[in-house]
Formats: sequence, C-alpha cells, structure tokens
Amino acid sequence: MILEIATFDIKADSIEQFMGACEEAKAVVSMAKGFQGLEFQHCLETKTKFVVLISWETIEDHTIGFRESELFVQWRAILSPFFNNPPVAEHFKCITILNK
Repeated sequence: MILEIATFDIKADSIEQFMGACEEAKAVVSMAKGFQGLEFQHCLETKTKFVVLISWETIEDHTIGFRESELFVQWRAILSPFFNNPPVAEHFKCITILNK
C-alpha cells in the first residue's frame, strides 16, 4: 500500500465551502482503480491548512491511473477553486506500525 499525503493551502474566506466540496471530491476519487481509502484532515494551528491522506494499491495507481484520468480532471475542478497555492503531494510506504 502507498500513502499519498497532499497538503492544501485554502483561501481563508473559502474554508467552509472547501469542506463541503470534500464530500463531492471523495465520491470522485473513490471510483479510481487502486483507491483504498481517504481522510481529509484540518490543521488546528493553521486554519487554512488541510491534508488529504489517500491510500493506493500502487504508486502508479495514483501517478498514472488517477492523474491521467477524467476522474482527476473532475477532482481538480471540485477542489482547485479553493486553493491559495497549488497542493504539494508526496508518496510514502509504511515501514512499521505501532497501535495501542
């Protein structure tokens, strides 16, 4: 499993609208091949900062399959009007887990 972590800087006057758009965006990305799960997180210290955590079967499911699809065009159309700056996305592979 690959974890995509994308950081979003949202326009201060658009936070509530962005949070509503997240629901629509979830429906779009969930149709992508290799999609496994998603979380939107809102930063407590910086109100305009959000991260999205998306689990993919492979990195290619995201970087090729999703990013080169019509679903990505829809995803960006839903979320990008609220961006203050372009998102930063990185991919991670788990090396260890500790749960309590």
